[in-house]
Amino acid sequence: MKRVAVVRFPGSNCDFDTLNSARRAGADAYFVWHRETDLEQADAVLLPGGFSYGDYLRSGAIARFSPVMAAVQRFAESGGPVLGICNGFQILCEAGLLPGALMRNSRLTFVARPVALRVEQTETPFTSAYRKGDILRMPVAHGEGRFAADQATLARLEADGRVVVRYVGLDGGALPETINGSLGEIAGICNDLGNVVGLMPHPDRAADPAIGNTDGLGFFTSVLQWGGAPAQLRRSTTFTRIQVTPS
Repeated sequence: MKRVAVVRFPGSNCDFDTLNSARRAGADAYFVWHRETDLEQADAVLLPGGFSYGDYLRSGAIARFSPVMAAVQRFAESGGPVLGICNGFQILCEAGLLPGALMRNSRLTFVARPVALRVEQTETPFTSAYRKGDILRMPVAHGEGRFAADQATLARLEADGRVVVRYVGLDGGALPETINGSLGEIAGICNDLGNVVGLMPHPDRAADPAIGNTDGLGFFTSVLQWGGAPAQLRRSTTFTRIQVTPS
């Protein structure tokens, strides 16, 4: 049974959702507090949603300096699978483990609603249970979910197949209106190895038959069958980290 570490920060509020989803998939999932420096022989690491450190400065900006993140960085660099959900995605971007940044939503309002996603990349530890083009339904809940990057970075993400999921209309077609203003309607991306994935929607809130939706469960079952980084995503692309001025 694979060991899955769920990292808890002050302000995490989807930690139990994430833990229970991993356990439901069949993992030996356990919490790791942000002050720890040991991931306890984890086979995979999950950074859950919430409001780490109250989103002071900006989302994820303080959490990236938590002691545990040095261990997460080493784990990711060794090829270990890391998934950041919502606030976890923001933390991964702030820590430089994923390119780009998550900015204030285009309408400057908090968005909490069901959305539809199209699976664009299945060659990652967290999406191998899906087929390319699958339409998934799961909720979003964020105020800073607008993915932003410079045009060169955005072009490389698209060219290298590193957009993992993209917002689409509930019928699987074009969006009638943007969810949060993300460039290219990007909802989730992966790093150049493909082992680090971040997404704003919540698969942890769409992984329980009791709520009538298990579309997100594949993010947790996939990693239990993962055997290594896919060759086609092993790249050495260097990204320019976007600089963000606190608002």
